[in-house]
Amino acid sequence: MSLESLFLRVDRFAGGRDAHIVIPEESRTHPKTRRAFRWIMWLLVFELVLGFGAVVFAVWQFSQGEAIPFAVWMRTLVVLAMTATLFYFAWRAMLGWRWAYQRLRLFAQIFPVITLVLAAIPDLYPTWMVTEQIIFSLVMIGVADFLTSDHMRAAYRKSEVEAV
Repeated sequence: MSLESLFLRVDRFAGGRDAHIVIPEESRTHPKTRRAFRWIMWLLVFELVLGFGAVVFAVWQFSQGEAIPFAVWMRTLVVLAMTATLFYFAWRAMLGWRWAYQRLRLFAQIFPVITLVLAAIPDLYPTWMVTEQIIFSLVMIGVADFLTSDHMRAAYRKSEVEAV
């Protein structure tokens, strides 16, 4: 089994009934589309570094004898898993898969809200993690901004172009 056939199986699971829809080549290769995804990938790299940094900081604090709440450990691991998923969605969306664009856009709009609500709960997280969550949210809002631009919404509008 080739890697692409494995990815297509994942796509079918993640994309549902619209997993076969791809955008036209001219939309996929348009300079504005390519520029938006270049920025999105850099923002996701920043998110990954931020999430990894939170794990390293939590481990360092734990090694210094600081008590690290279970919520902090879960949050750091969940952020890393989410970011990996977002990279997959971004990569598949760059290849023209409409479902991946939709998922990436949805999560980029929802994650900041969830993160900020959790950050607002008193004493759930230490101050350093609340700061990390606010930064995470601002970066995700930037990703969502690129994805909801007029050009990107037009490029990924529903059409019946299918993958071969």
